[in-house]
Amino acid sequence: MRILLAGQKAFGAEVYRTLANIKGIEIVAVASPVGKENIDRLTNLAITYGTKIIPAGTLNAMTMPDGIDLIVAAHSHDFIGEKTRFRSRFGGIGYHPSLLPIHRGRDAIAWTIRMGDRITGGTVYRLSNRMDGGNVLAQQFVFVRRGITPKDLWRETLFPLGVKLLVEVVCKIQKFGYIEGTPQDERYATWEPSIGRPPAFRPDLIMIE
Repeated sequence: MRILLAGQKAFGAEVYRTLANIKGIEIVAVASPVGKENIDRLTNLAITYGTKIIPAGTLNAMTMPDGIDLIVAAHSHDFIGEKTRFRSRFGGIGYHPSLLPIHRGRDAIAWTIRMGDRITGGTVYRLSNRMDGGNVLAQQFVFVRRGITPKDLWRETLFPLGVKLLVEVVCKIQKFGYIEGTPQDERYATWEPSIGRPPAFRPDLIMIE
């Protein structure tokens, strides 16, 4: 199965390493940050293994390589538009560090801590025209210990959980083909704003390619 991996940082790199070691999976290209200094970990890994790099922010239907079976978003901040997803045989999937539809938005972990949640989790969902709003493909809860920081909750628990869930879903798609998933229940949906950075792009409000 031919994969395009869109992501960045340690999480994107770990997903790359894990998927690349699975028989029958080929990472054809990555969409990741490109810069002259402080090279991104996923970008560096792609360079090391000679994988095609599409600079973050430039992935669209025109730059999408031919013959992609699945788009995997692993800590990607770029919205992957409908026309781009349609160029992939099985569409796209992504990981969100919350029990969707709760805590949609970029800073789900920080809001989990701020709101005093005792239970959170991770969700692999189908990429759609609604940010963090696609059908759920896999989901698992974890407990949140008192006093933990957002950084430690991510590093110790939600990071490894995300790699595990993404790989499980990719392997299911590799074996069975397209998986529809289960629609999110909008009655329980929450959206929290970004903290200390510009608001996230809302594809459910503006359609792009």
